[in-house]
Amino acid sequence: MKPALRLCANPTALGSTKGLKPAPLALLPPIPLYRRLFRTHRKFLEPQMRLLGDEYIKSEFRAHQKTENPMHIIGFLTEWQMYAQKIEGESWRGEKIDKGKIDKMSDQQLGQLYELMQAIQKASRGNDDGSQSD
Repeated sequence: MKPALRLCANPTALGSTKGLKPAPLALLPPIPLYRRLFRTHRKFLEPQMRLLGDEYIKSEFRAHQKTENPMHIIGFLTEWQMYAQKIEGESWRGEKIDKGKIDKMSDQQLGQLYELMQAIQKASRGNDDGSQSD
């Protein structure tokens, strides 16, 4: 991922100054965002979820490291920044993925989402089994 500094410094289109919507948020550069994500996981997630989330962050940032399309970079960083804000606000528990986002996903992304769902279900079954044996 080789974003120009000016791309990271400009506000995103997450909000607008019209009406009651919040002002646009400045987009964090990749490395500070990467660090923020790990800090957020450390502070707000349980150990099992943290391990799974940390591995996912590492793999996604590595996979997008060589991306040069500015629109893909901005979209990638924006989504991860919104993810960090949700985790910090603890508004993510029980939340469902927006159908519009699912419709925009490629087959590969849907496959990754399915694998993530399976890993979470496997981890939760492992926790359930462990708590019953006590």
